[in-house]
Amino acid sequence: MNIVLVEPEIPQNTGNIARTCAATDSSLHLVEPLGFSTDDKYLKRAGLDYWHLLEIYYYESLDNFLEMNKGNTLYFASTKSPNRYDMMNYKYDDYLIFGKETAGLPEPLLKKNIENTIRIPMVKQARSLNLANSVSIILYEGLRQNDFQDLSEEAKFKKN
Repeated sequence: MNIVLVEPEIPQNTGNIARTCAATDSSLHLVEPLGFSTDDKYLKRAGLDYWHLLEIYYYESLDNFLEMNKGNTLYFASTKSPNRYDMMNYKYDDYLIFGKETAGLPEPLLKKNIENTIRIPMVKQARSLNLANSVSIILYEGLRQNDFQDLSEEAKFKKN
């Protein structure tokens, strides 16, 4: 699957998401401007030693990303969505798009694509979940729906 982060601001979140993408054979798409350098030590530390497993793409803007990915199925994560994330039928090559930590995705974009917006249910008093957690929740639902295609289900107990 494809994870898209639009203008991410916190390097630790992006590093954790990069590690999740590497472990699930998902591509990571970063839409600039980034709130940090990709050389940032916190980004690298959060991704640990998984960077060599990661397929990563960069875009100069959200418009650039949308132009480059016309024809693909795009899902936009937002607390404003009327659609629960688990009610969609994901395909293995779909794009899951997440906005920056402090502002989310632009409201005009969400309104234009309302049928493909998704949200994670939570109590009314909560503003939002952590970005890395949100990515994991929605990504694993998409992977589950695709029977965890190409992912190992082998137990890793040490043999005595």
